[in-house]
Formats: sequence, structure tokens, C-alpha cells
Amino acid sequence: MAADHTAGESVIEVRITRIEQLFNSFDPSPFDERDLDADAEAHIAGWARELPRESAIRIILHIPPDEARRAEERGLATALTNYFRVRADWTDRDRRELFRLGWRYLSVGMPVLLFCLLGSQMLPRWIGEGPVADFIGQSLIILGWVANWKPLETFLYDWWPLQRRAQLYRRIADATVEIRTG
Repeated sequence: MAADHTAGESVIEVRITRIEQLFNSFDPSPFDERDLDADAEAHIAGWARELPRESAIRIILHIPPDEARRAEERGLATALTNYFRVRADWTDRDRRELFRLGWRYLSVGMPVLLFCLLGSQMLPRWIGEGPVADFIGQSLIILGWVANWKPLETFLYDWWPLQRRAQLYRRIADATVEIRTG
């Protein structure tokens, strides 16, 4: 595999001897709905990740002449782009699920924070002033914020990699796939 950059377009070249090398051999789905082999997906996505984001992608598959005919007949180009389109949709679903989990985390974390803040304010009335009350009060405040660590991490950071991956898969799905013999 290799990548090449030309004006406005970046090329990913893949050399295979059989079209089956691209697809997961355990997937019983029809050809145009089959999963790519994990290594093939990783190579194509890895090269695409390195390409300039503003350039269009062209994937050139170099395969022997007899395999090229089979590839055309079976719709290899469409199968390849369909796979990455589906992967983008799956990744979007994963991101939405992450946000749903984030709301669940927040529904637990916020009451804990409220309880801890109220407890730290009420503690001196219950056990009096002093270093022990200060220690417990500060510990409650820390506990309340720690309980919100995961929702904050989810909403601030965890979704970005999923967003980038979905965008990458969409770029690959929009690629022009060219089959060359040789």
C-alpha cells in the first residue's frame, strides 16, 4: 500500500492478488455487504488518516486481470465504499450511545455532588468545628467532584475520537475507487 498526493486529490494504492484478501472470510453476508478484513480496514484507514483533510481520496486497487473482471462484476468499488459508509453510521451510533451514558453518569454524579456539598456545609452543625470536621467536609467536596469526573470526561473529551473516526470513514466512503490490472 502507498499514498500519493496530487493537486486536490490524494491517492491510496492497494495491491492484492485476490479480491477475497480485502474481505473478512468468516462473514457470510452477500459480497456487497461483507465486512472488510481487519488488516485491510486498518491499512486503508491508516493511510487516509495521514492524508490532508481537504483533499479528495482516490483508492486504486491493483489486481491481476482475471481478478479485475471479477471485481467489476461483483461491484468491489461499491462494496468498499458501502463498508466505510456503514462504519461511519456505526461510529455515529457509538457516539450517541456515549452521550446517553454521559447523561446517566451525570444523573448519578450531580445528586452525589449536591449531597456532598450540603453535607460539608451541615457537618459543623452536626459534629462541631475543628480539624476533623474540616477534613471530613473537604473530603465530601472532593468526593462530590470526583463523582462528576466521568460525566465531565464523557462530555468534554471522550466523544472527539469517535467524531474524527466517523469523519474519516465518511471521507473514505466518498472516495473514488479505481480498479487497475497489474
